[in-house]
Amino acid sequence: MNLIFRMLWLLITSSFKPGLPHVKPYNELILRVLPNDLDLNLHMNNGRYMTICDLSRIDMFLRTGLAKTMFKHKWIPIITEHTMQYKKALRPFQKYKVSMKITDWDEREFFMQHCFLVDDRIVAEGTSKGVIYSKREGVIPPCKVMDTVETDKH
Repeated sequence: MNLIFRMLWLLITSSFKPGLPHVKPYNELILRVLPNDLDLNLHMNNGRYMTICDLSRIDMFLRTGLAKTMFKHKWIPIITEHTMQYKKALRPFQKYKVSMKITDWDEREFFMQHCFLVDDRIVAEGTSKGVIYSKREGVIPPCKVMDTVETDKH
């Protein structure tokens, strides 16, 4: 619940941003470390990085048209693996940029890269794998996802 306002803000602002290509898209979000992002050491909690990556993916889903396609076909995104390397702490109220790109896919999964930056200096970076899932069809192959997004745009 503590991220509801960030999520609402993202849903509103993403609709005003330019669209992204659905093939190997790249996006960036500018955020600030909020008090509810902190752990006992007064820096951004390691779990919060994962949640911010989720927000970045939602921005990408909205801006590429994938969100519309997933809603239409009752598909859901699932992260199957996520790793993160932390290089420098993010402090309270510090401004940072998180970038994300889909680097590739195979017959089952999409591969993503995430990067957290302060003044163009990497403070954390990670990778994730994810699938698009249908209760009726199981895992949807990425090639089918891409083709369906393209078809649904027209």
